[in-house]
Amino acid sequence: MSRTVPVAVPRKGRPLEAVLERLAAVADCEELADSVSSTLRYEKAITKGTAEPNHGPYERLADYSNPTEPTAPEYTLLRDGRDGFPRRVVFDSATVEMDGIQLQLIGREEPFRALRTHEFALGFDSADLVLEEVVELQAAGVGSLAEINQRINPKDTDVRVVTGLGDTVYHTLMARPELLEGKTLNRAFVGSYRGELCISPRYERLVEAVLGTETTAGVEFVYPGDEPEEEAAIADCGLGVYLTLTGSTAREHGLILGEHLFPSETVLMENESESNRTVDRIKALLSEAVEETELKAT
Repeated sequence: MSRTVPVAVPRKGRPLEAVLERLAAVADCEELADSVSSTLRYEKAITKGTAEPNHGPYERLADYSNPTEPTAPEYTLLRDGRDGFPRRVVFDSATVEMDGIQLQLIGREEPFRALRTHEFALGFDSADLVLEEVVELQAAGVGSLAEINQRINPKDTDVRVVTGLGDTVYHTLMARPELLEGKTLNRAFVGSYRGELCISPRYERLVEAVLGTETTAGVEFVYPGDEPEEEAAIADCGLGVYLTLTGSTAREHGLILGEHLFPSETVLMENESESNRTVDRIKALLSEAVEETELKAT
């Protein structure tokens, strides 16, 4: 009889889609992956106001459920952060078989924290959260996924990063060209800069970890106010850090794109104190599907 192993996964968004894509590459679950992804994209469109549902959230939840099919995905409702705090349909659970192992995917708002409290041996979450939570601040910055485990104090947590999933966007330096005066926009420039650096409020510790405390010693963190886009706020400030894929929005605001500081990527993590042979086999199978990324952590 195959063993069932619970795995913590995000409830929605790009990280969950990256997890489903990885699982579809190593397990026979393409149909499930497509179903969950399309359902949650539709729910996101409703959240964004670009789709008008025919039914309320409870009716949609019932439509998505199939209690007669034990392997069908399940969903749940969470309060959304929009005005009025409406309910939003998000992923709850599904079971996937991989090499004779039953993976029970369990949706969590913060999978990384669920691993820290030993609820799970394995889980997926954004590398950003690891930097925000446990990576030690040092004079030199962190530039790659491979450096994360080296910066985690074993006394703080048993969680370690295993591998990245390749769904990479980058925390990137951006600046108005006149601020540079012909200089290269990189860490060295920030180290010699004195003034305001615009970032998202929740990224202060992440940016300090990525750039290093020595580089950020002369900057004052400021945050977007009423600007609809972070790139617009950075343009008003002159210098900032934000996520980029193509950088087109930044260029529309007259910004120069500089150094890619750190990959914002979904990662597979393990709680080392909960590891066993089955967990090691799962890690190996999931890592085998990885096209060469920056991370081969031990």
